[in-house]
Amino acid sequence: MTTTHTHALLLRSNDFGESDRILHLLTPETGRVTVIAKGARRSVKRFGGNLDFFNHLRIQIEQRRPTSMARLELAKLERTFHGLREHPGRFALGCYVLEALDRLAPEGGARVERERLFHFGLAALDWIDGGTPDRRMRVLLELRTLDAVGLRPELARCVRCASALGPADGPLVPFRVGDGGPVCAACRSPEDQGLPIHLGTLRALQSSLGFELSALARIGLSGNALGEAEGLLRRFLRFHVGLELRSEAFLTQLTLREPEGKLRPPEARP
Repeated sequence: MTTTHTHALLLRSNDFGESDRILHLLTPETGRVTVIAKGARRSVKRFGGNLDFFNHLRIQIEQRRPTSMARLELAKLERTFHGLREHPGRFALGCYVLEALDRLAPEGGARVERERLFHFGLAALDWIDGGTPDRRMRVLLELRTLDAVGLRPELARCVRCASALGPADGPLVPFRVGDGGPVCAACRSPEDQGLPIHLGTLRALQSSLGFELSALARIGLSGNALGEAEGLLRRFLRFHVGLELRSEAFLTQLTLREPEGKLRPPEARP
């Protein structure tokens, strides 16, 4: 039997049987992992109500046989992000980030990559927890999430010749969604019908990748540039990810509430 002690974020939860719960977790030790919490729905005392979204946990999981699902034996609360439960926009953005990590994060990988992805998840929730949710925050979070899972678009170089974009490429650069990036003036042909994006918008998005999430207030992205960035990321996600996140529609509503006024996330996938 293998016992692992690590930190975790809950990405998805599904009821199983009469009293158990299947949990999909993100940890720095194992990356994405699926575990079963025996009796989690029957006994509040066992896990202390800690198995909830937006909680940073310290956990113990046991793998009794290589072919069996790991079991969650202990879950202690390290930190909870209260601000995400108190504001509809923050709640929706938090759900969006967790679902994106659940759907897009690779399994396994090098230890340094697992740790980097977990700490990105924590930093993203922390930024949302203390921020003002708006279109700009959503765009920058989408880009940083794609970057964290290794799927971000090319923003600074031509996808055909790898040369850096510059003033000679014009104020509007065609972004080839299918190719994953822009095309420079030298590589363009009359048949190129890419999404026209201002060079300044691409530079702002590229610049944002070099900042800590907490410092992204320095990135100037508003007006037409914000609209261009939204369109670029929407199309890129649809083409390269090939799925629509349930929380994306939820994010546009921001007012979905339980009758007693408590926010709830989108329904879990089976």
